[in-house]
Amino acid sequence: MWFINMYRLLIPALLAGSAAGAQTVSSSLAAPSLVEIQALEAQVDRQEADLASTKARLHALEDQVLGTQRARGAEAQLDPPKPIPGAPTQGTASPQQTAQTAPAPDQSQPVGQAPAPRERQAEVAVLSEQGGIITRRGRFTVEPALEYARSDRNTVIFRGIEVPTSVLVGVFDINETRSDIVTASIAARYGLSSRLELNVRAPFVYRADSSVLAPVTTGGGGTNAVTTPNVAARGHDIGDIEFGARYQITSGTRGFPILIGGLQVVSPTGTNPFTTPRDPGTGVALASATGGGFWGVTPTITALLPSDPAVLFGSLGYTHNFGRGFDGVQLANDVLVDYVKPGDAVQGSAGIGISLNPRVAVSFGYAQSWSFGTRTQGRILQTSFSTGAVTGSTPYNQTTRDLQIGRFLFGVSYRTAAATTINWNVEVGATRDAADVRTTLRLPITFGN
Repeated sequence: MWFINMYRLLIPALLAGSAAGAQTVSSSLAAPSLVEIQALEAQVDRQEADLASTKARLHALEDQVLGTQRARGAEAQLDPPKPIPGAPTQGTASPQQTAQTAPAPDQSQPVGQAPAPRERQAEVAVLSEQGGIITRRGRFTVEPALEYARSDRNTVIFRGIEVPTSVLVGVFDINETRSDIVTASIAARYGLSSRLELNVRAPFVYRADSSVLAPVTTGGGGTNAVTTPNVAARGHDIGDIEFGARYQITSGTRGFPILIGGLQVVSPTGTNPFTTPRDPGTGVALASATGGGFWGVTPTITALLPSDPAVLFGSLGYTHNFGRGFDGVQLANDVLVDYVKPGDAVQGSAGIGISLNPRVAVSFGYAQSWSFGTRTQGRILQTSFSTGAVTGSTPYNQTTRDLQIGRFLFGVSYRTAAATTINWNVEVGATRDAADVRTTLRLPITFGN
């Protein structure tokens, strides 16, 4: 049987092919050679060395940045962090994202080089008069501002005799005055050096005053009231131009406050209140003055103590006003003024500014000014009742009472751009002599690097 013999011949051939295939598979699954293992170990060692070198450079860079920030002290707390190009703005980046976005150290900045100066935080808004940080060297700041102040006073003066059971016999003088002042100004500041700043401010004033004087005579059992008409006065002109300088005494390192000394001078460029036309009978001004009429010098010292995210501030100042003579300015029919010396003033303020974020900051504070009395020298004319001619004069020397001017301060600062900030502050009168309210909107714009 031929097919049985054929089958017996094919069986050994098939078994031989299977054995050859098994030997090939077993040779392909054999373990790698020693050379390949040594190559893999060398590659792992190189990667570990590269990682260790990268970590060392990173730690050195961190130590350098932290050392620079500690050396800056208080100034670093006043500046908001400057964004790093390519860094994520929100959330925490994964290691893969950091590796993709952060440039290599040798491409962005050499190790050990101090980071670039950062833009400072929004200034303390209520320091509109004393000023905040000194303008940096070479920088020029222009600051347009708009201010409104309102003052409303009612005064009752009694001259006479008080009888028991609260019966008053004499004269009452009821004086009611109102004043609205709108001031548009432009100020400029220039950083002459890293510690010295020069400044100038020119205001334009619109003022509206009204007053009512009602003398009421009481006696005998009858009452006779005589009231002068409502006197309204208006005026608009340039105000008193101010100029001065400020110098930063300390840098604010090691927890010590930043001290800034200043000297401000006020020139009598506005209209003089003693030369404005007046009512000949009562002496009430018929036109509003836009200036004080006297030279004044004010040295100040301001302290800023940063404590992130807040800044504590305080200031002290003394204003010396120079007197001047007049050629017999007539305030009323029988009163002539020859010399006026405005009282000096001591002022101080304190408060806190809080940074809510790199763009917004709020400020709260209180300011007090003690203004000494104004001294006036003049003559009281003596006239003849029959002819009305002046028969002589009597010299007089009068000093008004001191004024206590207290104000609550509130301010908001918003940084719209790196070189522009909007500052709005409000002052509310805390004493009788202070204005009822005063609000100012300022827009400082900085030019230069």
